Amino acid sequence: MALFQLQITLPDRPGSLGAVASAIGFAGGDIRSLVVLRSEDGRGVDDVTVAIPGDDPTDLLNVLGDIGGVEVISVAPLN
Repeated sequence: MALFQLQITLPDRPGSLGAVASAIGFAGGDIRSLVVLRSEDGRGVDDVTVAIPGDDPTDLLNVLGDIGGVEVISVAPLN
């Protein structure tokens, strides 16, 4: 499994983080860590470390992109 560090923004309302966690699981990923960085203007900004099968995060990014209001700001592989 490959590790990736994602920075995401999401609506700051109940259920948003649960939708992100469910989508990561649906894509075969495993959340290894999650840090809530800040909340501003009704949006949360989080750092999420995710382990995924293989080494291409495209499926994960597509699934996250399908969630309304969620935006992936950055993706970086971790060694």
